[in-house]
Parts: sequence; structure tokens; C-alpha cells
Amino acid sequence: MRNIFTPLAWALMGGGLAVVTSAGALNLPWLQAAHGPAAPQTPVAQAAQLATTLPAADPLPALQPGSAPNYRAIVQRYGPSVVGVLVEGRRLADADTPDALPALPRGWRPGAPQGAQPFRGQGSGFIVAADGLILTNAHVVKDAQSVTVLLADRREYTAQVLGSDAATDIAVLRIPAQGLPPVRLGQPAQLQVGDPVLAIGAPYGLAQTATAGIVSATGRSLPGDGAVPFIQTDAAVNPGNSGGPLFDAAGNVVGINAQIYSRTGGFQGVSFAIPVDVAMRVSQQIVATGSAQHARLGVAVQDMTQPLADSFGLERPDGALVSQVAPGSPAAAAGLRVGDVIQRIDGQPTVQAGALSARIAQAVPGDRIALGVWRQGRALDVTVTLGRAGEGAQAGAPVAAEQDAAAAGSARLGLVLRPLQPAERAQAQLAHGLLVQGAQGAAARAGLSRGDVVLAINGQPVDSVETLQRVLAAQPKRVALLVWRAGEQLFVPVAPV
Repeated sequence: MRNIFTPLAWALMGGGLAVVTSAGALNLPWLQAAHGPAAPQTPVAQAAQLATTLPAADPLPALQPGSAPNYRAIVQRYGPSVVGVLVEGRRLADADTPDALPALPRGWRPGAPQGAQPFRGQGSGFIVAADGLILTNAHVVKDAQSVTVLLADRREYTAQVLGSDAATDIAVLRIPAQGLPPVRLGQPAQLQVGDPVLAIGAPYGLAQTATAGIVSATGRSLPGDGAVPFIQTDAAVNPGNSGGPLFDAAGNVVGINAQIYSRTGGFQGVSFAIPVDVAMRVSQQIVATGSAQHARLGVAVQDMTQPLADSFGLERPDGALVSQVAPGSPAAAAGLRVGDVIQRIDGQPTVQAGALSARIAQAVPGDRIALGVWRQGRALDVTVTLGRAGEGAQAGAPVAAEQDAAAAGSARLGLVLRPLQPAERAQAQLAHGLLVQGAQGAAARAGLSRGDVVLAINGQPVDSVETLQRVLAAQPKRVALLVWRAGEQLFVPVAPV
């Protein structure tokens, strides 16, 4: 049966204006923009223009210790800076996900295309420059053939998509307007758990909706989304809030609302915002060149566990364990090895693997980073000169290479898989198997979920994605997967799409 309680991270794309497709479901856009850069200015002139038009509004009075934030003042001052983003276009509809709201890891969905279908959708955004520069999420404007910005005073403008970056989910729009009220940018690094925050957006198309909460966590790394150190909050955000601002108690924008973690597709108390400093670094590149460049290290990493720490002679399960080093990558050139535990990045302690992914994602090609590494019972320092993402194997996200390999062999099943690491095989006492990183479509309906291990398909032991490919090449109507789950084995029938 279908496991309806599997947590999903959903895009906050609004469905209030969605058109019902032939499948009878909402069709909403996701991820990168279809528009390229079109501004006629030179990159230097564009960058200079951005720098001279950043917000300069006076801040609200400082919040005194023990006092409540003045949310009314924040909404009155900066509510006019929040916009609605209406999109229309055509996109390929997936058979198993006709509503186009993807589960983690972001950017991959099973199912065969059923032809281009018209869609309409709505997100949010906010003004960062008085001459019409607006930030939103990349998934809001993906595949959009037309983008309309709706101001708080109900004026509407056709927007130009200057560019977008799928890795960080940032897009930059420009509208032909002057004298607009920009937001004031804050410093996400100063946020602490418990700080009050305010979100403004258009959930379900309800414009200028304000919701409040607190910072639940900082530097949060989501599965399959290692490029962004998210701000986690409990401020209520829902589909349509995507791209809207997250304000601190002083009225400064500290984040861009982007995702929720939900079992239903609606808000359940856990939402995630992209730190605004990350967004501004990306947006400056987009304004100057039409795209953003990201650095490449060339490793796959995973979080440590206590058993792994014990096996490596470490007292605490902190650090990023290197499970793969791409040949010819900057990591290989610097001497990093499989089995190294990265404990420090530029002198800062590394507790989780996501810290490395986030650091690399925010760097630029040519940057040098200093890594503190634990190798075979001793500590050593390694300096790496980063390369350019896209040159050679994908790097920076912990499971990027695994996703690529798995997608080729298991898309018809709706699974994202990776081979078990030696330490994982030993811990689970398994000789082989593929770990389920994500399940959608046919696999999700059959009850498979993250953390399961696929041991065999139709009686054939599974030790690589190629095994799945060989069996699925015969176009079977149904396959039997032998699955290991929490120490027990069971057969699960799955109908490939």
C-alpha cells in the first residue's frame, strides 16, 4: 500500500491560479527559469547598478531585550515591498506527479512525459532595488513563457527574467518601474534559534498574508539540497509563499521562503528559507552575467554516525566522511582519499556533512579552502583549490553523483538509490544492496521509503544500478523487490511505469 506518511519537502508554489490539465490535477512549475539574460547593459554596468540601488531605507527601532517585535510596523513599512509573481507557460507533465510538487531530492521526478501541458501558477517575491529589481525562487519561474509581477497597490507589470540558478533556487526579475519601495537586507549569520521572524507572501493566492514564528534552526542541510544552509522556522508558509521574504524582528529581510517539510503538502510547522546573503551573492552574478557559477571540490560525503566514529577512532560522530573522490577533481589533486573525515573547514569545526556542501556551494572557482582531515588515526591539513562545477563529475552535494546514476536505472520504479558503503554493509550485516534515498510514484505507492535497502529484483541479487537496468529492459509489468527494512526482509511488488 502507499505510505502516505512519508515526509516530503514541497515547493511553495501556489495553486490558486492553476489550470486543470487533462489529468485533472494542478500543474505547477518547479525550479529553473526558461528565460535567459536579456539586459543590454555590460556586466560591469549591471553590477554597478545593482550596488548603487540596494535598499537604503531607515531601519525600524531596535528591539529591546524582553520586548515583543512590532509586526504591525514591519508590515506597514515593508509590506509594499512584497510582490506576487504570476506565471504562465507549457511544461511536460509527469505521469506519477501530475501536480508537479516534487519530493526530495529536489530536481528529480519519476514518470514518463505525457506531452506539454499549459500551466498557470503563483509565487511571491520582493523588491531589492527601486528601479524594479526583484528576487524570487527559481522554481517559481521554471518553464514560464510569461511572468507578471503584481505590486501591493495592485499595479501589474510584465517581468523580464534576468536569469535563475537551480542549485540555490534563486531567480532575478526586472520590471519597468521606478521609485519602488525596496526591502532592507539583514544579516542571517546573526540569527539564533528562538529569534522571532515574520513571513509575508501570497499563500494560495491570498496576497499580503503575514505570518509569524521563530527561528527553529540555522544552517540546516536538506537531503539532496546541500547547496543551501537553510534557515528553519515555524512561521506558517504554504504553496504561494515561494520567493517571499522572511523578516527578522527589526524588519530586515534575512531569508527567502522556499520549502516546507510536510506529509500532506500543506504547512505542518516546519519551513525553510534561503539565507538572503546567499541569494544576494547569486543574484549579483545573475545581474552581471545572466547566470551563476559554483565551485567544485569533487567528493561525495556523508554524515558520521557513532559506529562509524568508533571504527575511525574518533570520540564524537562529527565531520564529513568522504565516500567518493572523483578522478581528476580538485579533491583528488589535493590528495583527499575515500575514508578521510573532514573535521574543519577554514578553521571552523565541521559537525555535519552539509556544512562542507554549503561552503563549496557558496565559493567561486579558484577559491582555496583549508580542510582539517582525520586519516587513519592522525590529523592533517589539506589545502584545495576549487574548480568549476560542471567540469567533470558533479560535486558539492553529498549524493549528486548517486542521484545521476540511480536516475538512469530506477526512474521507472520511482526510486533514488545508491550503493551501500562498506561501513553500512557491515553495520546492517548485508553482503550487497542499494540504499533507497528517495521514493516516488510506483515505489511510493508500493510502500517503499527512504532508508529501505533493495536486495534483489525478481530473484536477482542487486549490487548495482546495472542489475535493475537489465531486468527493467525486458519491460516487465510488475517486479518483485526483496527489501531489507530495520533488520527484516520482505518482498514488495512494484509496477514499473
